[in-house]
Amino acid sequence: MNIVVVGLSHKTAPVEVREKLSIPEPQVESAIAQLCGYPHIEEVAILSTCNRLELYFVTSDTEQGVREVIQFLADHSKLPMHQLRPHLFILLHQDAVMHLMRVSAGLDSLVLGEGQILAQVKQAHKLGQQFNGVGRLLNRLFKQAITAGKRVRTETSIGTGAVSISSAAVELAQMKLEMLDSCRVTIVGAGKMSRLLVQHLISKGACKICVLNRSLGRAEELARQFQEINIEVRPLDEMMTAVGESDLVFTSTSATEPILHRENLEPVLTGRTITLIDISVPRNVHANVNDLALIHAYNVDDLKAVVAQNQESRRQMAMEAELLLDEEVDAFDVWWRSLDTVPVISSLRDKIETIRAQELEKALSRLGSEFADKHQEVIEALTRGIVNKILHDPMVQLRAQQDIEARRKAMQSLQLLFNLDSSEQYSS
Repeated sequence: MNIVVVGLSHKTAPVEVREKLSIPEPQVESAIAQLCGYPHIEEVAILSTCNRLELYFVTSDTEQGVREVIQFLADHSKLPMHQLRPHLFILLHQDAVMHLMRVSAGLDSLVLGEGQILAQVKQAHKLGQQFNGVGRLLNRLFKQAITAGKRVRTETSIGTGAVSISSAAVELAQMKLEMLDSCRVTIVGAGKMSRLLVQHLISKGACKICVLNRSLGRAEELARQFQEINIEVRPLDEMMTAVGESDLVFTSTSATEPILHRENLEPVLTGRTITLIDISVPRNVHANVNDLALIHAYNVDDLKAVVAQNQESRRQMAMEAELLLDEEVDAFDVWWRSLDTVPVISSLRDKIETIRAQELEKALSRLGSEFADKHQEVIEALTRGIVNKILHDPMVQLRAQQDIEARRKAMQSLQLLFNLDSSEQYSS
């Protein structure tokens, strides 16, 4: 078995490619089912964010497994293979393990050290379990990666002052418009990214903010979280009116098609320049809005210049984080290599359990039915406890043995001493 990740990110693909490969949460179940239906895919988890799509999978045949996953991506995105392949990266076992650790820690993010990705890794793990894609190997890997992400944020200062995509978007707006306190700002969407947008806008002095959302209740709930200013709430069907009255518009919705484009923007333009900042993937704002002279439009790829200003101060902290990740990768590797002890341990436990059950049955028959019925549960617990205590140390020592040759010899000794079946072997 091998662990592999195939994917693309802000480092390898522009937003117009990433949006075609995005797998929204409602589609994750069917995507996992389709991937697990391939003959060489044993387990799979899907990490889909605005900056990346990564498929982590366990395969019995690496070459065939990779081919099946790439074919899935081509079918899903409807991109010809020759257009898709240049944007993909493929990482095998140790590199795949380290990559997920770095992603979880925020070291592979557009914004170095950003915190939202850890929650997204947790959600990918949760959905993988819920939809029967994650088995023993990926379950352990994702748990280790989540632990790694938490360690990096608690044991280093990389998260201190680290901006999110939302705060980078607000910084970009400030760079383009300078004074946000006099701007009329509209935010389309009322999710977590929009909440962060409001938070950072207020910190920069913005005080005229309108939030639109399909669910008015959710927009009202967001507005209630910020009592320091009066946030206007409007239904989504008033979007074009609100946009036409704005100086600055942020879009952050889960729509799969653009909600703003040249055709619906042109009628609401009244001579005022409008700055559009789209932080959604797939994009909420169509590229054809750039044909309009009064529109200045930006998307997530335009945030790179803002992010670059904040990166250098955190590079030293990132080096500290890498050392912690090495420890977590080593811990996963020790567990992975211990898997070849599983058949021997199982065989030993089965043999001892068979002996225990046989001897217990003999003892109970000698004690008589009245005594046996009354005390069987206690005697059963006693014998199980003795067996578990006897087996505990040998099993722990065998799993912990990191030297491959020493572990192999120890397993051979157990097989010989206890006359165990040696025909079943686990291959890592």
